[in-house]
Amino acid sequence: MSYELYYWPTIQGRGEFVRLALEEAGVPYVDVARAPEPDGGVPAMMALLDGDSVPHPPFAPPFLKSGRLLIGQTAAILVFLGERHGLSPKTESGRLWVHQIQLTIADLVTEAHDTHHPIASSLYYEDQREAAARRAESFRAERMQKYLGWFETILERGGGPWLAGRSLTYADLSLFQVLEGLRFAFPKATKRLERKVPRVVALRDRVADRPAIAAYLASERRIPFNQMGIFRRYPELDP
Repeated sequence: MSYELYYWPTIQGRGEFVRLALEEAGVPYVDVARAPEPDGGVPAMMALLDGDSVPHPPFAPPFLKSGRLLIGQTAAILVFLGERHGLSPKTESGRLWVHQIQLTIADLVTEAHDTHHPIASSLYYEDQREAAARRAESFRAERMQKYLGWFETILERGGGPWLAGRSLTYADLSLFQVLEGLRFAFPKATKRLERKVPRVVALRDRVADRPAIAAYLASERRIPFNQMGIFRRYPELDP
């Protein structure tokens, strides 16, 4: 069975967390909006998103189609894939713990996005530069350390190389993606902070070295970071 992933075709964004899980699991999937029309492309994605025939329409991409099942929200998709493909713990308490970690990662991702769009996503960055500078200063000085420090504590207390202990989960893949995004958007601040979170950096390296992930990162399927995604590089926000 092949999954259908629906997300914007030119950015990593929130869809990248799902792509990493699919790649690590080694299951076939179609990145629908990146496929040629008429069966693919953005129109195919919007047909599901806005179609009157969808009983439970997702709010926004990403969403995943598996047979007749349509799942929206990154964390919900990862719960589904994790249980199906060995990327989540076997116990209920373990699954809830990994889901909690993933939701915290989602909070971090939102805060990272809001450093360059603190007022409204519908406005250009140039329309909110002053507010972005203030938001980014707080993010660099306080929020990045608070989040990454929490992940460091989890790894220190967990007794294993991964966030949930001995086995890799989708949350580890997501933390890898977050650190990659921070390195792109805030290279100076991230380099300074990484000295304080060596376990997080080591986890990032372990994920990057996994055969399926390494192959994906080297392929054309991995969309480069750019100025349209969640993580954007504005030098003035990372002095």
